[in-house]
Amino acid sequence: MADYGHPLSFGLSLDPEADRLDDTRRLADAADEGGLDYLAVQDHAYQPGHLDTWTLITHLATRTRRVSFLTDVADLQLRPPAMLAKAAASLGVLTEGRVALGVGGGAFADAIAGMGGRRRDGGEMVAYTEQSLHIMRAALAGGGVRLLTDQHTIEGYAAGPVPPAPIPLWLGAQGPKMLAVTGRAADGWISPLNIYVRPDEVPAKQKTIDEAARAAGRDPAEIRRISNVIGVIGDVRHGPGLIGDVRVWTDTLTEWAVGLGFDTFVFWPVAEHLAQLEVFAGEVVPAVRERVAGIRGRR
Repeated sequence: MADYGHPLSFGLSLDPEADRLDDTRRLADAADEGGLDYLAVQDHAYQPGHLDTWTLITHLATRTRRVSFLTDVADLQLRPPAMLAKAAASLGVLTEGRVALGVGGGAFADAIAGMGGRRRDGGEMVAYTEQSLHIMRAALAGGGVRLLTDQHTIEGYAAGPVPPAPIPLWLGAQGPKMLAVTGRAADGWISPLNIYVRPDEVPAKQKTIDEAARAAGRDPAEIRRISNVIGVIGDVRHGPGLIGDVRVWTDTLTEWAVGLGFDTFVFWPVAEHLAQLEVFAGEVVPAVRERVAGIRGRR
């Protein structure tokens, strides 16, 4: 059993397709009014139909009042870390702290190279990502940033502005080396979709993060754990990911919280997005909160 004790939070993934913008606006408004904690936007800038992630988030931030925004995840190959920290800090100031920064090394080397990014893989990608986390942490804190390595050439950056609240740095990771980077240098782990990382694979990945954190002198309990959950809520028989009614979703997310260690769930509905959001926010979320609170209270 793994439960790191963090308060639960819940979010919705928004589709950045340009031709779905009206639907995306309606979903953002509904999630804000429905009490969700995060609106998450994927970052695949090389997709011709996708809006730029930061531009879309900034647009939606002007329409919402309380919900926070999460890049799920920003591509470090195409968004150099000092500039990415500048963008996140600026958004933090403009939204009074409604931003969490999810980042990843970049999964599609050909597409990244097609936009002018450098090809990195293996150990080079791991080193680049870990150094990027340190750069962003220093930049978000303000002051001077300097790093000269084979992966980064930052000759002297006077960072700022400093956002009104600390911006968490969450790392999307799947392989053991990048999971170890999460333990050493990130504030949280963003797990890939549940169709890519099965529940039975999670404990070993959590263990890798925890061991790396302890080796770096960190408390594993300080690291957040975020699950991207694709699926359908309702009486359906087929579909990707988690399929079932409200009871199934409540039971499953509760187990993933108190048994697998996740504290944040980002819902990726596959159809009827607005109706699915209403059931998720109105029925699943409060039920999971109540159930987890009860289990933790008995412990």
